[in-house]
Amino acid sequence: MLKNYIKIAWRNLLRNKTFSIINIAGLAIGLCCFLLIALYVLDELSYDKFNENADRIYRVNSYIRFGGTDLKMSESSDMTGQVLKKDYPQVEQYTRIYTNNGSKLIKKDNSFIDEQKVAYVDSTFFDVFTFPAIAGNTHTALNDPNTVVITESVAKKYFGTTDVLGKTIETNEKGSTLYKVTAVIKDMPHNGHFNYDFLFTMKSLDYQWGQFASHNFHTYLLMKKGTDYKAFEKNFDAYINKYVLPFIQQFVQIKSMAEFRKAGNKLEYSLIPLTKIHLYSDLSSELSPNGNIQFVYIFSIVALIILGIACINFMNLTTARSANRAREVGIRKVLGTERKELITQFLAESTLMVFLSLIIAIGIASIVLPLFNNVASKSMVLGSLFSPVILPLLIALPFVVGLLAGSYPAFYLSAFKPIEVLKGKLKAGEKTVTLRSVLVVVQFFTSIILIIGTIVIYKQLSFIQTKDLGFKKDQVLIINGTGALKNTETFKNDILQLSGVQSGTVSGYLPVDNSWRNDNSFSTSSAIDVSNGFDMQNWTVDYDYIKTMGMQIISGRNFSKDFGSDSSAVIINETTAKVIGYKDPIGKKIYGIGNDKKTIAYNIIGVVKNFNFESLRQNISPLAFFLGKSDGFASFKVNTSNINNLVSQVENKWKAMAPAMPFSYRFMDASFDEMYRSEQRVGKIAMIFSVLAILIACLGLFGLATFIAEQRTKEIGIRKVLGASVQGIVQLLSKEFVKLVAIAFIIAVPAGWYFMNKWLQDFVYRISLSWWIFAAAGLTVLIVALATVSFQAIKAALTNPVKSLKTE
Repeated sequence: MLKNYIKIAWRNLLRNKTFSIINIAGLAIGLCCFLLIALYVLDELSYDKFNENADRIYRVNSYIRFGGTDLKMSESSDMTGQVLKKDYPQVEQYTRIYTNNGSKLIKKDNSFIDEQKVAYVDSTFFDVFTFPAIAGNTHTALNDPNTVVITESVAKKYFGTTDVLGKTIETNEKGSTLYKVTAVIKDMPHNGHFNYDFLFTMKSLDYQWGQFASHNFHTYLLMKKGTDYKAFEKNFDAYINKYVLPFIQQFVQIKSMAEFRKAGNKLEYSLIPLTKIHLYSDLSSELSPNGNIQFVYIFSIVALIILGIACINFMNLTTARSANRAREVGIRKVLGTERKELITQFLAESTLMVFLSLIIAIGIASIVLPLFNNVASKSMVLGSLFSPVILPLLIALPFVVGLLAGSYPAFYLSAFKPIEVLKGKLKAGEKTVTLRSVLVVVQFFTSIILIIGTIVIYKQLSFIQTKDLGFKKDQVLIINGTGALKNTETFKNDILQLSGVQSGTVSGYLPVDNSWRNDNSFSTSSAIDVSNGFDMQNWTVDYDYIKTMGMQIISGRNFSKDFGSDSSAVIINETTAKVIGYKDPIGKKIYGIGNDKKTIAYNIIGVVKNFNFESLRQNISPLAFFLGKSDGFASFKVNTSNINNLVSQVENKWKAMAPAMPFSYRFMDASFDEMYRSEQRVGKIAMIFSVLAILIACLGLFGLATFIAEQRTKEIGIRKVLGASVQGIVQLLSKEFVKLVAIAFIIAVPAGWYFMNKWLQDFVYRISLSWWIFAAAGLTVLIVALATVSFQAIKAALTNPVKSLKTE
């Protein structure tokens, strides 16, 4: 029996080629989109789950508010992990990661390579995380000073083999430092929230240990089985009172944490599960750009929407063709076929169609996956769909989609009464017009929502690109790693002599990603307490920094060599001026704490206009410039049409001063764009799937318009004989679709406004949702729908009426 069902279904597919091609094409594109998005979602949800103890690993996060400044950090102090392990038996093990700026110069042959994927870790790192060893014992590899664990690819890069135990790696620290390779691990998986090639022992880190109030380490806790991490978080109050408070009291006059909090301040610690970091954490100093669970939800919904549109096409086209199958159903019922057999037959047809579409979809997905990986910045493989967990779901997909898409047509067609059908009393689609209209509205609704989302994302990204940031990011050339030079000031002066270079500065602090950050507590009084203290970014810069960055002094003056007292001067931003409460802060003082724990007074000489040095998702926090030496980056404001020639000249100057050191550069505007990579990726992906969703909907509209025109062939012929124009007939066939677009638009506008307004709330600086965004989305769908329907309508209107009237 099943064989007969399949044979009949196959014959029906071949007999109705146009119908079959439209349906299979729509389903194939819909399923391909569904598979690609499924791969994306599965990849996002898989982060850090390769660790054997992933369900027991937690990171310590910090939340500090002092003087109205909020600091939400993924870091904690160097003492946090070891103290928690000592005091609380629930902590089985801990480990820390320290990255500083995350790079190190490694010597290969006679020159150095600037390696970016570098970190210092504890010897317990491999007791917490799971990274299989190729050589050596990872559990003891970092017990001694000057040891390092490297990945397989690095071993081959520097030594040509993985048999490297006992060999040394040379860095440029303190002139030259050798590290012994004690283990080699497999390359870290891409789906982890950090990825390093070099893991140096923490015992070689030059750091002022025991700083309970300095948060520079990523601390991870491996909790014992059965530990409720939410309940464990209650222990942080005791930890603060026992360890952090006494340390803070050395610098700030504070009696208790109750007094600290009463003044509106906060000091809190929390735990986040390892497997939630990638999608749920967006704190400062994340080890890599994280994803966003909202995007996972959005794309999951988009996948279902696109698949739903393809299913709607199938249902619409199948019910629209009801008259073509009505006589068949009537004859089979007269011959004794039961209704359940007819239902099975129609479901078999839909399942076969979905199965063929799935095969085509997998083929298309395999071809476009490399392009999709490029857009999404992923390394996904199609083989993930055939894993033991996913494969059963993939096999079930044709049956589920076939049932969803074919259920209504099957029950509808099988319910025809044979007497009415054979007498010709049943008119095609008569009982399903309302349902088809609803389904078409759903298609238009989802298409409009997708277009609105795409426009808003791109408009927000455009706003970010063009917003006045308070500094000039264009035409700023950044030379990395100037700390390797013996005399950065000489290098800077040499570059300033080149044609096209307007100004230059040397500082590790830049208002873009991948540069230094440093915040400390300051006060308006020499005695820092909870009433006058505040946290503030303090950046060390030179005389030319503000000029090179294109920042604006709105009060007072810049640093100047004419004033010897500027070594103890400070330039603050507008937010700091507001925090300290001085109407005219010029000439006033703020106080900080030096390395010797003594108070230092700084004279305010200027106020710089606020500039965005963090993401536009965040408010501008207090910041101050201090005059001093800060190697790390040399930045130059340039004005030349031949930028390649200028870069070549800068490289020659570099090689003349440091021939063994790698030359590396970037442009500030490109670094700024890096801060919004996830939004850019989402914008591209949303646009692609919006276009595909509209394409699938258009395939359905085309097929539906074709069958409606066929059903009204005689009516069109009579109208033409009676004098109807081509334009009039096109309007007749198109007006129903215009009504459906209007209904969909009315429903989509409030829904689109709600969802996109909610997304924009993540940005402190954002666009407003203008009316034209919604109008453009609706108009786009209307034009595409009319173009699709009008093609078939014009064709029907131009048909010779004599032929039309002969059809019956």
